[in-house]
Amino acid sequence: MIDDLLSFSRTSRQTLAKRLVNPAEVVELVLEELQGELQGRNVEVNVGDLPPCLADPAMLKRVFFNLISNAVKFARKKEEEHIDIGSINDSNGKTAYFVKDNGIGFDMNYSGKLFGVFSRLHSESDYEGTGVGLALVQRIVHRHGGRVWAEAEVNKGATFYFTLEGGESL
Repeated sequence: MIDDLLSFSRTSRQTLAKRLVNPAEVVELVLEELQGELQGRNVEVNVGDLPPCLADPAMLKRVFFNLISNAVKFARKKEEEHIDIGSINDSNGKTAYFVKDNGIGFDMNYSGKLFGVFSRLHSESDYEGTGVGLALVQRIVHRHGGRVWAEAEVNKGATFYFTLEGGESL
């Protein structure tokens, strides 16, 4: 928890080193890091179109790592787990990247609590974590001039979306 809090604190002071990034390569690295958690599970991961963007590569990796690891965590009780990673154009025509799972989801009435530090919608005894991951995702996305939001339904999964400054496909 202390490491997560330090990471959260550093994120607002860390200089952004934006450059052209291929999110597909970032997602591939994250999936390699998560292989241990995926071993022995019936998980189907689909990676769709992920247009290049201007971002700090290390921070973008942290965003995808937190979102994908949450998808892996909250889908683990399903017999067949599905995780989709891709992009869409949002209502403003900007590229919105997403991570979608078919896990336990959550009640949208509590969506306002999602991105708060130490906010948890599920029991710590059922799902490990510090309650800092989504707050960190939001901070990084906001530092990139973007926005982050989620859509979910109880027992039908969740989808987390984020945009970055500019948001145009490059």
